[in-house]
This record gives sequence, C-alpha cells and structure tokens, in this order.
Amino acid sequence: MLTFFGLPLLVGLAGLLVYSTVRLQLRTLALSTLAAWLVYAGYEALVQARILCSGECNIRVDLLLIYPLLLTLTLATAIRTVVRWLKGTSADE
Repeated sequence: MLTFFGLPLLVGLAGLLVYSTVRLQLRTLALSTLAAWLVYAGYEALVQARILCSGECNIRVDLLLIYPLLLTLTLATAIRTVVRWLKGTSADE
C-alpha cells in the first residue's frame, strides 16, 4: 500500500482492477470497494495538488485509517471473487 502514497494514478489503476471484479460479480461489496478506491484516488490527487494540504503533510495520519479500510475491502472482495470462481457460479445466477 505504501507505493500508492503520492501516486494517485496507481490508485486509479487499482480502482480499475476492482472494477473488473465488479463486472464479474456485481455485488454490493465489490461496488463498495470500487467506490472506496475511486474516492481515495480523488482524495490523494487533491492532497498532491496541495488543495487539501498546505505543504505541511509530512506525517499522513489519515492513511492510518484509509489504508486498513482499503486493504480490508480489497481482500474481502478478492476472497469472495475467488470463492465464486472456484464454485463456478456467476453473478447472474
């Protein structure tokens, strides 16, 4: 997760990966994960543009809350996707 710090484009790419999961299962969890990643991408872009941070943001305490949330949502979505894939079921069933 530390590689995303300061790189909003990578965060957007992570969101696209989650979007592919949404296309596979169309579930609330996957949609919530996608929304969380996209909101974080926008937030990080605003921080990098110095709109939400005046330049004194050397210690990003906000990431102590954001990263565990994103990690939990992403892992839960990945586990659900793998389980559904192993069972051979689709979201339309």
